[in-house]
Amino acid sequence: MMNRDATTRVVLTGLMMAMVVVATIVIPIPVGFGNGYIHFGDAMIFLSVLLLGWRYGAIAAGVGSALADVLVGYAAWAPWTLVIKGSMGIVMGLFVLQSMKKQGKALGMVPVSQIVGMVLGGIVMVVGYFFAGGLLYGSYVIALAAVPWNILQFSVGVAFAAMVAAALYKTPARRYFYYQPGIDVSEKKLADS
Repeated sequence: MMNRDATTRVVLTGLMMAMVVVATIVIPIPVGFGNGYIHFGDAMIFLSVLLLGWRYGAIAAGVGSALADVLVGYAAWAPWTLVIKGSMGIVMGLFVLQSMKKQGKALGMVPVSQIVGMVLGGIVMVVGYFFAGGLLYGSYVIALAAVPWNILQFSVGVAFAAMVAAALYKTPARRYFYYQPGIDVSEKKLADS
């Protein structure tokens, strides 16, 4: 039988998976030359990792994004997206986990380490889609055309996620965040590590 913390984590993972799907498919902006589309799902991916930690955040990121690809008509990208967006969550989360052991500067209420983690996750996404696009299209020149759009997408995601996190850190919802400012995550339960 699952304890209350485990049940909450499963529910929040499902919720964030759905939020990634919705934020991705509500306003898909097609990018020319068959390079897919840009969206606001990355903001929900970043929030998923802050809320759930790197493991469950990566699950919400990968599965939610892959499902969105299928629903929007880019099913050929779904397996790539599962791995790329999941890796994006893992890299961000592990960086934040290591960085939060020491208290650093904050931008608003959001630690700079969290923002840097989001940027590193975004870089993983850009590189991942560049290589996946090169393989799918048989041309890295076509894949290169998507790079600026992917950078724009994750940059907007970083800004939006940081604003939402900063607002939520000032509310009682703060207690649900795995990576909270001012909390040493190494003090969390051993089951989480």
